[in-house]
Amino acid sequence: MGFDTDKAVIAPWSRLEQILFLAIALATMFFSILTPPFQAPDENQHYMKALALSQGQVVTQIQGDRIGAELPNAAVDLHAVDFPTEPDGQRHRYDKAMIDRAWSADVARPGTRFAEFPNVASYAPTLYALGAVGLAIGDALGLPRIGAFYAGRIVNALTALLLLGTALRLIPFGRMALLGTALLPTFCYQIGSLSPDAVINGVGFLGLALALRIGFMAPQRAGTAATLVTAPLLALAKGVYLPLMAAGLRWSSRASLPRNALILGAMMLGAVIFAVWMKANGGSQALYHITSRKTGESVLTAPLAQQLAVILADPAGYARILASSIIERAPVYALQIVGRFGWNAILLPLLAYPLALLMLGSAVLSGSGARFGLGQRLWWLAIALGTALLIETAMYLTGTPLGADYVQGTQGRYFLPLLPLVLLALMPAAPLRGARLLCAGAGLALLLVAMLSAWDSFWVHGFVTADGMPPHSSIGRALLLPSPRW
Repeated sequence: MGFDTDKAVIAPWSRLEQILFLAIALATMFFSILTPPFQAPDENQHYMKALALSQGQVVTQIQGDRIGAELPNAAVDLHAVDFPTEPDGQRHRYDKAMIDRAWSADVARPGTRFAEFPNVASYAPTLYALGAVGLAIGDALGLPRIGAFYAGRIVNALTALLLLGTALRLIPFGRMALLGTALLPTFCYQIGSLSPDAVINGVGFLGLALALRIGFMAPQRAGTAATLVTAPLLALAKGVYLPLMAAGLRWSSRASLPRNALILGAMMLGAVIFAVWMKANGGSQALYHITSRKTGESVLTAPLAQQLAVILADPAGYARILASSIIERAPVYALQIVGRFGWNAILLPLLAYPLALLMLGSAVLSGSGARFGLGQRLWWLAIALGTALLIETAMYLTGTPLGADYVQGTQGRYFLPLLPLVLLALMPAAPLRGARLLCAGAGLALLLVAMLSAWDSFWVHGFVTADGMPPHSSIGRALLLPSPRW
């Protein structure tokens, strides 16, 4: 028996689902305020990109081999002087005095200078628009740079929560797939920062919900318009996520053809607008130095055309590189998807990770509320797998040294927009008794552990700015305490 599109009615939010959404919102705002400045990956560069946009600079500037924008010294020094993030192997602990000093430092930092942010130079302004609005609000209120920084974070977080809430209202079935993913600490931590992950995850969830609604329910004018707007926003967020909207495609009957045409048309529109943006942005790739995860040396990322030539010259060889990199990095991706704070420097207590698995498993067993055939489920899994391979390939093309035998730069959080579709593909139609309560209990416990870990690691015991699995003095401490205290 399949999903009856003619009689489909979206179930109202249950009290439990409302509680979980409230918990996600509270955890997000907690991380937004508690996390010290620039302690999300590349948040310093995201801040400068958003600040440039708030000052009217839509396209980044190029000065010789430097790419960035002319920004106030007070803003640049907020990272360079007050809250630097360069890994030095030393223990770092934040305190209120650091915030106070930064709050009063602007007056001694007049003027402007050129600030570089090559890693994010080609990202579309739509990713930073709401963060830029928050920064502008902070400036309008007369806040110092650090105050405006937090205003930008809060607006970014509220935007992501609004998009998540809208997706939860629109998705025609499997609401627990979205909630289960959003309960992961990494989701709340990232959308509570100035990272574009707030927009990427929010628009990714919304695009998936709209595509499923179009594909499995009678389309309405408002839903059609929203789909035609969301697809380009998803493409501009990151083009590799656009295939997620193919989840709404159905091949079972002629009645599905108009709906398929709408979804495919929206995806095509998104692809065209993405190509137009890349052309308007100069069509050039910003190269930057990275630390090789194989050798530890500083190396330059490859020009896209040359790296693409490497793939085309030996597709089978690239397939082996892809497979070996995924197998090698899969445990790291799993940790990062659940929760790894700072610049991948802080691990949760190790018991939190099986707790997250329990939460996701019980989210699956909570049921989708609809019956689907094996073909539909395999289609969804194929989309998720294909999108994951696109993510890895994009990182090989733009974030890896030329001709490397590995993929560099992929992080587990990049797969968060894919996870709801995977969970949905695995869900039975009817819930297992007690699964929803188990999911809620495990999810709330996981968020509480994550919030305590962030507070303890940043403000109490400190942490070491280094990636990798830290050493531990006892397995008991590693199981029960965040990594700075192992």
